[in-house]
Amino acid sequence: MSPKPTPSDGEPISRGSSVAASAGLGVFAAAIGYLLTYLLVGSDVREMFGEDVAQWKGVAWYFYEAHMVDVEASGQVGSFSGTRVLDLIAESGADPLYAIPPLVLVAVGAFLAVRWSVTDLGEAVIAGAPVTIGYAAVISLGAIVAESTTEASAFGIETTSSIAPVLVPAIVLGGVMYPLVFATAGAAIGAVVNAQ
Repeated sequence: MSPKPTPSDGEPISRGSSVAASAGLGVFAAAIGYLLTYLLVGSDVREMFGEDVAQWKGVAWYFYEAHMVDVEASGQVGSFSGTRVLDLIAESGADPLYAIPPLVLVAVGAFLAVRWSVTDLGEAVIAGAPVTIGYAAVISLGAIVAESTTEASAFGIETTSSIAPVLVPAIVLGGVMYPLVFATAGAAIGAVVNAQ
């Protein structure tokens, strides 16, 4: 195993540069995954929620569900409250969304392995695992800003409702586990291809 990844031009790059590049591609992977989700379900969001919810937030909920992260709707009327888990993908029949995050992350990992001429599993982990840094940052921030809250008052009774991805699973499952598994797997696939 060589100590540093080397791009296809043959010059070694520093460990810090490789981590930064991988993290940057993690941000890119999250953005591409979200945009593909937007293309597939943007119109469904408009039909389902109308003008009550910003379209980009509704698409984000689908994106989080594609990472197996629950999206919860909670409401409170006076002293009564309740919470339920939405199942947007099943309701819309958009099951192909589940394939978007893994495919994008595998592609990013494979790209890194091919670009850096990775040929063994240790180098593949070094190339693919840091994708998690950028991906987790985007997913974590997105889970916070994708929350939609409405408040109203009538006859002295306060009502509030909120829809948002569940934060801890969004960070752990969507932000860490998905890129750690799939980007590293993509880098390993790239390493196998390079070794032949």
